[in-house]
Amino acid sequence: MNFDFQHPEILDVVHRALTEDIGSGDITTNSTVPADRIATGKFYARQSMIVAGVELLPLIFAELGGVDHLSLHLESGDRAADGEVLATVRGKARTLLTAERVGLNFLQRLSGIATLTRKHVDAVAGTGCRILDTRKTTPGLRRLEKMATAAGGATNHRIGLFDAVLIKNNHITVAGGVGAAITAVKAAGVPSGLRIEIEVRTRAELEEALAFGAQHILLDNLSPVEAAEWIRFINKRATVELSGGMRLDKLRDYAVTGPEFISVGALTHSAVAVDLNFRLQLEQ
Repeated sequence: MNFDFQHPEILDVVHRALTEDIGSGDITTNSTVPADRIATGKFYARQSMIVAGVELLPLIFAELGGVDHLSLHLESGDRAADGEVLATVRGKARTLLTAERVGLNFLQRLSGIATLTRKHVDAVAGTGCRILDTRKTTPGLRRLEKMATAAGGATNHRIGLFDAVLIKNNHITVAGGVGAAITAVKAAGVPSGLRIEIEVRTRAELEEALAFGAQHILLDNLSPVEAAEWIRFINKRATVELSGGMRLDKLRDYAVTGPEFISVGALTHSAVAVDLNFRLQLEQ
């Protein structure tokens, strides 16, 4: 996957993670491990998983120094089997031990997201529907977590409030209705090419959104039967996204109703970390 792991936000979060963990120094490692000891460490998968975030390891070890060789055997988006090696690193044993937990934390969290995402993507395979992520991410980790959903095969929705318009129910309430909200957005001079999406809660709101030229409509909290009926009514006049209660075991029931997208907050807010291990071997 072609992700920008040199993005300033990512460099910053790696730095903050190391600072948070190391603080004034790794007391245990510095007390027990001689400074001149050299070791080789390997990151192992302890279950089948979709890998995400392994490209952070060079950033982590580079910040601490003392590493003379680092090989990434897999990249984000690859599937790792139980027991497979994701990466090998050689250098000062102190560096390897001090960086171990930060590296594992990133890999376990991000690969957990990618693995869960792939299950959702596989569930709708062949229907023409794509899985979208959401902004329901860990504060400060959004860019990385969205990279992880992409590694799992999802399509990234907006990164933040700045790169797309999504008119939701509270916006509609304050604006004075669906038509008023769409009119206000158009009058505000939204930059050309920026996606404009609106959430509708009733058939009346749906009809109003279509009448005012909505091009991307979010249908929230419908049953599969209701979704099928509303999508037939839309009849390709707008792109359709389904959201709300999109459980993995029911996902295909929604996908076959004909939406272009299904957005799933659980990809990031409910992903469970995968099981990874770091094994160190001391050089004689």
